[in-house]
Amino acid sequence: MEIKFKNEITKPMQVEDIVDMILKERGVENKEAFISPPSPLTLGLADFGYQKKDITQLVTILSNVYESNGTVVVYTDYDADGITGGAVLWETLHLLGFNAMPYVPDRTTEGYGFSKIGLDTIKKKYNPNLIISVDHGITAVEQIRYAKEILGIPVIVTDHHHKQEAIPTNAELIIHIPALSGSGVAYFVAKELFQHLKHQSSHVKKLEHNFNVDYAAIASIGTVADLVPLVGPSRCLVSHGLKAFTHMKRHGFTHLLREAGIEGRSISPYEVGFIIAPRINAIGRLEHAIDALRLICTTSDKRAKGLAQKIGSVNTKRQELVREHIKEAEHMVESQKVSGELPKLIILYSDHWHEGVIGLIASGMVEKYYRPTIIMTRGDGHYKASVRSIHGFHVTEFLGQLQKYLVNYGGHAGAAGFTLLEKKRDEFIKKAQLLASKQITNKDVERTVFADISMPLSLVSRKLYDALQSLNPFGIGNPRPTFVSHVQVVHAGILGKLKNHLKLQVKDTKNLSSPIEMVAFHQADIFKKLSKNQTVRVVYQIDLNTWNGHETLQGLVKHIEL
Repeated sequence: MEIKFKNEITKPMQVEDIVDMILKERGVENKEAFISPPSPLTLGLADFGYQKKDITQLVTILSNVYESNGTVVVYTDYDADGITGGAVLWETLHLLGFNAMPYVPDRTTEGYGFSKIGLDTIKKKYNPNLIISVDHGITAVEQIRYAKEILGIPVIVTDHHHKQEAIPTNAELIIHIPALSGSGVAYFVAKELFQHLKHQSSHVKKLEHNFNVDYAAIASIGTVADLVPLVGPSRCLVSHGLKAFTHMKRHGFTHLLREAGIEGRSISPYEVGFIIAPRINAIGRLEHAIDALRLICTTSDKRAKGLAQKIGSVNTKRQELVREHIKEAEHMVESQKVSGELPKLIILYSDHWHEGVIGLIASGMVEKYYRPTIIMTRGDGHYKASVRSIHGFHVTEFLGQLQKYLVNYGGHAGAAGFTLLEKKRDEFIKKAQLLASKQITNKDVERTVFADISMPLSLVSRKLYDALQSLNPFGIGNPRPTFVSHVQVVHAGILGKLKNHLKLQVKDTKNLSSPIEMVAFHQADIFKKLSKNQTVRVVYQIDLNTWNGHETLQGLVKHIEL
């Protein structure tokens, strides 16, 4: 495994200079704005390049629907980003006095985004005057044409996904902002509508509070869950949204956090990405995601409790299903090895994998084998597929080179999905593997550990830790600062119920400073290779361990090079 770092420090340096070095390498030009992001309340669609005429058109379309007492359907995606964005936009329209209904497609029968089945259902059930999409639509050329020309329903698209060559020209308006998540786009569209139409609402104070607190927190979930870089306007939204959690009084979140065991805890991107969002996603993966939207928006404490318990139960089922499917997928990958080598692109398919978890299987394969991975499951004459990638390989652009084999596709640089006719499966796999073998090099699939700075361990201090905390929130686009140091092993041991974690005491190789404790999770196998006073190179993050009221610095080890 190769260790790469962007800067090297060989002599004493001030904490402020170390932080500035990290920010400069990350392309941050305005340190003050990065550390203290402006409120999302200060931003509007104009800040994303939309002209006054675009905003006027948006407001006019909605005003006409309102004045005619028409119905608006918010057609949202079923993942955490779509559900949170849909909740924000639907509730805003509802509180503005619109006859608004949310619509979440069924993952199995309708699939991602607009579908003829979904549009027909909406027409029959609501006969709306307008559909607004959330977190999809930018690639739905034929579906939006069908809605407009056949069903007579105008469509506004709000999306952030990768734009393809053809865009839906039949849409009344497209608001496409790649710098945001789907929920982020929904937040700013909803806020724009509130600013222009609040005169018609009896809930102005409530909406003002919501955009400052509730909706910012809700949209931050979708932003973190969809792995949107935490820079620019997304950083503003997440930074303020995470802080807003403590001021949110929604029954749904009270019970969701309680069920998850994190009630009262400060919410960071970790809690969102690994605890909150997976629960919102789980219900849409295995059942119907409308229950997640209901949980967010319900005003009934009793209903919120029941929904939170149901979602928690489904999430447990999802975890068990993923473990089972990943074990099967790993067996299939091992059988694919030729002369001990894997293909550059992993492609697996099954007749029985649950469509709702194939993205998680793909993520598991990437984590274990570090190859772009396509996971397909069969149903109704088609294969549905989820794709996950590695650093530097844009999977949606890759699929664009294979689109003649696909019914549809879409996604981001690191994640995508597509539908494939069953009869084209083998031909697609052959062409995809051939293309990948030409475009993905051996170097691309070598695991690399990235760090910000190589420096002496003696520079680690509580003051540095505190200064680094000012760069929160950490996540995609702004990872937690990581360092590389040569250290001398003072003591090593194993900890954990399963004896699978490594605990170290290390000191600087050239400095008489006190030893620092480090923890290397799931790396206990290295213990037998270590000896006292041995010099090793560690890649780590600086953390603060709190125990019995005492705080001590510690390193969280990402990699040890012997």
